[in-house]
Amino acid sequence: MSRHIPQPTRIEAAGNKPKVIEEFIGRVNSGTAAVSIARMVSPPGWVEPGQTPEFDEYTIVLKGTLQVKTGEGRIFEVAAGEAFIASAGEWVQYSTPGAEGAEYIAVCLPAFSPDTVRRDVEA
Repeated sequence: MSRHIPQPTRIEAAGNKPKVIEEFIGRVNSGTAAVSIARMVSPPGWVEPGQTPEFDEYTIVLKGTLQVKTGEGRIFEVAAGEAFIASAGEWVQYSTPGAEGAEYIAVCLPAFSPDTVRRDVEA
């Protein structure tokens, strides 16, 4: 069934600083389990715990730079106009250490869920 989504739902974010997550399509806003699509706005100096999600995550950076660390020890600086693919079952950690933070779109297949993100336990 076709549907119009008039507005997103704000979701609480993990990390050391407040980050805006606006879910347009996903488990919370549209009841969609197959995919989630959200707009993220991360402040300068934001970092979240590492995670080993059970979903693929496709990220497109609109403004600023998103830093992505992988389980292989690689660090990617994903700038505006660039994208990153994080595969299910692989450890990643997202942050915005730069002075301007970042705005980006995240697409998760299947949809993001707190039960399937599998965040690292903070000591």
